[in-house]
Amino acid sequence: MAQDMESRIEKTYRGDVLFASMFVAVLWLVILFVLWSIGGLVGGGMIRTVLIGAAGMVLLFNTAAIAAMVRHYAHDKDAIYRIDLMHYDEMQAAKHGKG
Repeated sequence: MAQDMESRIEKTYRGDVLFASMFVAVLWLVILFVLWSIGGLVGGGMIRTVLIGAAGMVLLFNTAAIAAMVRHYAHDKDAIYRIDLMHYDEMQAAKHGKG
């Protein structure tokens, strides 16, 4: 039973890492697409520089935040996921009349 819980924790963690990675990839694609799409409308000079700088900061800080979250989840997998999985099991048991 403990081994089953460990494998479920690992599976849930891997799913969260995959989702976080996909989120970061989509964020980068969207920001780069927006920059490319409005590039002709912005003109040049200082406005373009500020726009690119702001987009870069958004990408930098969001990517760093997601990476920190994933590292934290890796460090505390058991504490983060065990209770959630136990509550999920209890909810399923109650839903199916086993509790």
